[in-house]
Amino acid sequence: MSAKFEMYKDKAGEFRFRLKAANGEVIASSEGYSSKQACQNGINSVKTNAASAEIDDQT
Repeated sequence: MSAKFEMYKDKAGEFRFRLKAANGEVIASSEGYSSKQACQNGINSVKTNAASAEIDDQT
């Protein structure tokens, strides 16, 4: 199994997503979105922008 995005509706009725690693561990979670389409747009943004994101090492 590879990493996957899970989209779900929270108790407040907002749409959210989480990114799970191949081992099932949650490695990222989103803010709440008012619509399913906005949530999908958030997933697409992560897919587009994460590969080129810089690492800000503050250690």
